[in-house]
Amino acid sequence: MGLHNLKPAAGSTKNGKRIARGEGSGHGGTSTRGHKGAKSRSGYSRKIGFEGGQMPLQRRVPKFGFKNINRKEYVGVNLDKLQELVDNGRITDTVTMDVLVSNRLARKNDLVKILGRGELKAKLNITVHKFTATAKAAIEAAGGEAVTL
Repeated sequence: MGLHNLKPAAGSTKNGKRIARGEGSGHGGTSTRGHKGAKSRSGYSRKIGFEGGQMPLQRRVPKFGFKNINRKEYVGVNLDKLQELVDNGRITDTVTMDVLVSNRLARKNDLVKILGRGELKAKLNITVHKFTATAKAAIEAAGGEAVTL
């Protein structure tokens, strides 16, 4: 075996069309692009959503509503979830952002709001960004403390 007789494995390569290599190749002339029109020109690229000149879908469909760019998105954590973590021994007496992150209830840059679903039996000192009125009342009724960051 020498460098002069190396060749790829059988079936691993294809012989593609040799386009624009003269009339004798069978792919000369228009070079498989058809006659005239934008698609036959060099440098042609179709815009995303282009429908051949028909009004594109994203322009036909009416726009409505309003997106507030200053909206603050809070991650909700319910009281029943906190009680479940207390029952499993994953939370003892204080709940901070670090505890919520380590228990995968929130990510480290999230804003957290405690919601009032379920009942809380454990006495917890909770420090997060926001509380609903019912959640705050339930925490204080259980002997805990609700501290806003």
